[in-house]
Amino acid sequence: MGMDEASIQLKRRENEEQSTADRARILGLPYLDTRPFEENIPLVQGLLQINQMHSDFILPLHKGGGEEHFQFLVTSQTPRSLISKMRDDYTARGERVDFFLISNSAYKFLMLRYDPPKEIVYDDIKIAGEGDSETITAVSQTLNTVSTERIFDFLIDQADKLGASDIHIENMQDEIRIRMRVDGLLHPVANIDKDKYRIFMGELSSRANVSTASNKPQSGHMQKEITRDNATHTLNIRVETIPTMYGQDAVLRLFNFDESLLNLDLLGLSDEERHEIDEVISHPRGMVLMVGPTGSGKSTTLYSMLNALNTSDRKIITLEDPIEYGITGISQIPINTNSGGSFAEGLRSVLRLDPDVVMVGEIRDGDTAKTAIQASITGHLVLSSFHANSTSAAFSRMIDLIGVNPIFASSIRLIVAQRLVRKLSDDKTPREATEAEVNYIKKVLKDVPATKLPVDNLDHITLYDPVPTEEHPFGYNGRVVIMEQMIVTEDIQRFIRGDVADIHTEAIEEAAKKNGMLTLEQKGIIAALRGDTTLSEISRVI
Repeated sequence: MGMDEASIQLKRRENEEQSTADRARILGLPYLDTRPFEENIPLVQGLLQINQMHSDFILPLHKGGGEEHFQFLVTSQTPRSLISKMRDDYTARGERVDFFLISNSAYKFLMLRYDPPKEIVYDDIKIAGEGDSETITAVSQTLNTVSTERIFDFLIDQADKLGASDIHIENMQDEIRIRMRVDGLLHPVANIDKDKYRIFMGELSSRANVSTASNKPQSGHMQKEITRDNATHTLNIRVETIPTMYGQDAVLRLFNFDESLLNLDLLGLSDEERHEIDEVISHPRGMVLMVGPTGSGKSTTLYSMLNALNTSDRKIITLEDPIEYGITGISQIPINTNSGGSFAEGLRSVLRLDPDVVMVGEIRDGDTAKTAIQASITGHLVLSSFHANSTSAAFSRMIDLIGVNPIFASSIRLIVAQRLVRKLSDDKTPREATEAEVNYIKKVLKDVPATKLPVDNLDHITLYDPVPTEEHPFGYNGRVVIMEQMIVTEDIQRFIRGDVADIHTEAIEEAAKKNGMLTLEQKGIIAALRGDTTLSEISRVI
């Protein structure tokens, strides 16, 4: 609290005490300024009922020895009738009684000390397994008993504890369904009453600045500090709401931001993959594209690259919609595309600031693509993300966007496509692969050099199955990155220059595979052979 804020508070309190003293004269009661000894006033226990102390704004100050002498603290909100009735009752019993008028602030402070609010501890939320309706019922009951002002914070805190990436709040006809996405899969968590939902949405609208009455989709953003095991971290939350038949549905995307985790070493890359990325980003110019669907970890990888580049001799600027992580030492510029802002325009003005590295949140149109390409050949390293399923699909989409473009050929250096797959927990169990699985694996890996495989013999393959435990109810723990990296060589450049008549995804992929690229599917199967994940998880995600 700054000096100004503290002195304002003191001034306010001074004014309040002054008007309480004036009020005491009108009421004919002695005034008591409690400020000098507020911390130490000894209130009497057990003389008045706590609910009466709350409802009648009265506190028992003192009970004297010898001849009984009672003293009470009252406020201007204490009923006059109560004071005269108590005076009559005590006098009738031959006891002395005095009343002192104190300010409302003094009363609040003393009452809080006398009757501190009780800390209620609610059960942690558990994620239900397949067909387990008992857990959902139990969690629903817990949520419906959480006090209204705490339900919002409780849900976010629990989602963070479970490591959920988003919370989905969906309107059904008579109740609200809550689901959480954990390790990439949506799980039903609870069904809550409609009245809880109104409180929840009210809280959401004031914190994330979205309107509960709007009949259009909206986006908002908020932050929440979470303290667990004596450590505090900041949760960045992106909020999307959309009107549906029964009310506004909301999705909260949680970004647990810890700068130390944005590190290429923690992405689990092989030495070769890491070397390819380091090689490209160490150059002062060129373009690197990250592609993949929403929720595939593109941002985390891009930020990790930025962090690796974040040294005192480089100027790094990002254009983002919205800013997901704040990073020390990097100039981050929010671009609100909903309100008419555009990445292309932002990028043109940013280039005047002479940055070494620019990250453009996303390339969505030809204008942004062309501006980014222009920047990347004039001595800037440009990083960006792009929506496409694979590296070769990104190429043909980019060509669709900007046409056959010789400049693009010399600027683009690396395209990375990635997915996140659930990682098996340590309790996994080994088994021999079936004949069908062996045939599938051999077919996909047929051109991959033996040196890149984690097993010596593809005729006898050991795969692993998940083992559900109390700690990991689905047998998985966290996720691993599966990455397809296409280094843009002469062969690939020919497609962009228009030297090759037939520009389509398969042809580009074939050329890249000849140059040693492993596809997402191949990388996924290699991860399953290593025992990191399962074939079913690879087919679900890739």
